[in-house]
Amino acid sequence: MAGVLETLIVPRASALPSASVRFPQLRGLKMLPTRSSANLRTNHKFAPPRTRIVCEAQDTAAVGVAAVTDPDWQSNVIESDLPVLVEFWAPWCGPCRMIHPVIDKLAKDYAGKLKCFKVNTDDCSSIATQYGIRSIPTVIIFKNGEKKEAVIGAVPESTLTTCIEKYL
Repeated sequence: MAGVLETLIVPRASALPSASVRFPQLRGLKMLPTRSSANLRTNHKFAPPRTRIVCEAQDTAAVGVAAVTDPDWQSNVIESDLPVLVEFWAPWCGPCRMIHPVIDKLAKDYAGKLKCFKVNTDDCSSIATQYGIRSIPTVIIFKNGEKKEAVIGAVPESTLTTCIEKYL
């Protein structure tokens, strides 16, 4: 699922007399015409046609890292036959947003060897309390239902890889 993060309105290159506006090829961007120019009034005598450049981002569930909650904690994490990496995070946490791409990449790199889940501490505070989460992001590695190691903060991928390799 994609959501609109931000919209930028720029004049069309063809509407600019001597300027050549070039945009690099970027994945995840769409150029869409605006619906109405009534809300785009400017102080200029000539308002060129406008285009919206819309940036889309994937939802974390779409990348393969599922959220785990109270009802499915036992079956997904504790009873797992593979080691499990769990990221404890919150939507308002800046460092959590920084580590999301790292967790997503690790989930892809270790597919079949390691399960990865995310726990929103605002929604599942009982799980966070049970494991003594006092700072987010916190990544915990479980093996055979036991907490093996915890890493606190937005750390580099190499730090998490070193921790994961110990339990594979």
